[in-house]
Amino acid sequence: MKQYFFFLLLVTISTASVLSAYGQFKDLVPGRSPLKSEIKQFEDDGLAHFSYAIYSDGNIILVDPGRNPQQYYDYTNEKDAKIIGVIETHPHADFVSSHLEINKTTRAPIYISKLVNVQYDFIPFDEGSDIELADGVLLRALFTPGHSPDGISVVLEEDGVDIAVFTGDTMFIGDVGRPDLREEAGSIQSQRIDLAKMMYHSLREKLMTLDDSVLVYPAHGAGSLCGKSLSQEKASTIGQEKLSNYALQTMTEDEFVSVLLEDQPFIPQYFPYNVEVNRVGAENYEIAKSTVKLLPKNSATEDGVIIIDGRDQRDFKSSHISGAINIMNGAKFETWLGSTVAPMKTFYLVASSEDALQDMISKTTKIGYESFIEGAFIYTDSDGDQMTIFDKEAFDTNRDDYIILDVRNISEVNQNKVFENAINIPLPELIQRAHELPKDKPIVVHCGTGYRSAIGSSIVHQKLDGVKVIDMGAAINEYNQK
Repeated sequence: MKQYFFFLLLVTISTASVLSAYGQFKDLVPGRSPLKSEIKQFEDDGLAHFSYAIYSDGNIILVDPGRNPQQYYDYTNEKDAKIIGVIETHPHADFVSSHLEINKTTRAPIYISKLVNVQYDFIPFDEGSDIELADGVLLRALFTPGHSPDGISVVLEEDGVDIAVFTGDTMFIGDVGRPDLREEAGSIQSQRIDLAKMMYHSLREKLMTLDDSVLVYPAHGAGSLCGKSLSQEKASTIGQEKLSNYALQTMTEDEFVSVLLEDQPFIPQYFPYNVEVNRVGAENYEIAKSTVKLLPKNSATEDGVIIIDGRDQRDFKSSHISGAINIMNGAKFETWLGSTVAPMKTFYLVASSEDALQDMISKTTKIGYESFIEGAFIYTDSDGDQMTIFDKEAFDTNRDDYIILDVRNISEVNQNKVFENAINIPLPELIQRAHELPKDKPIVVHCGTGYRSAIGSSIVHQKLDGVKVIDMGAAINEYNQK
């Protein structure tokens, strides 16, 4: 009854408040002493990545840290504490971790499964292992493969009672990790069907056996490409996930495999590369950023080298370097950079200001692409290449005068095809498939909100010389509402 009361308390507040429930309601749990530890969640919006600091009695253990470690040092100083360990739940595919840098800076050991076959010193952290954070406060490993063959989850235990579980990419809020990322990456390569079966058992035999009141802290939230339908919430409980997470409902193993594999999003080109970077360990974040070559304003570029222009789409359409691709410096810049540019391909970064340029360099470094930057500079030239601005009235008057290109994913088109006669080429495939488009009419490019169409229209503009290419941009919202 006491455990059930705690579960009801947590699910009746918003799940976002579960983050504060650990602190705000910890003294109200019937029959339980005040908790001895504190959980700090760090969020990187651009990568939809969550990392954690677990504090108790002057000690901190980090879980799945991002590339820039400064935020963890700041928190450590705030608590007047010491980092005594860094846990990696698996070798991440979508960002570069700072685990090795933190290890070299603080001498805190790295804990990771021995199955990962890393190339740095570490302490094996596999099922049956635990770490003492403070008196009566333990972190123990659960072997939970499925997203990766070497994945673990980490249970926070106080005085023999399970308090929280850090699920890495095994279980998200409302979803679970996709099982198709390790077929071409990592020291252990596994087929997606095998991993999906592992996920079925990890959920039912490990995570779902935890008490309903156990708090769930995943490594990713909505917007991550490590799953297909992640919730906007940032934390949950085991009990809430049993009720609402599709992957935890009653079904056979075969049914689960089928459901999990359907409609998974595309795999960005940089994912396999990041797995290997994390297995080896990345260099110091600030040093990595400092190696980027800064060029004079409006520099000339070398033929054949990709140009990534991060300026606003209006500035880009007004004037840009011929052949440039417009990936606006927005919330998902690093994801689309790594989806558009293959690892080892060099490229230029172009921005509208020094602050924007430095921000783009930082985001590039988060996915380990800083060494591929040929040069970075500010662009203000008003005499560059131009693109036609979308004329809604002309388009609506006679749509047959245009080729309509939809660059959304196939699953999005299946849910809502905005224009019946549109050609669908998903954005990640566009560089390779732009030649398939008819060239006898102007091409109008759209996506779901206007961000991806800016990228897509600039790619088509580059690939189809002499064809008028028009980005519908945010005007797509007017058609989506009909």
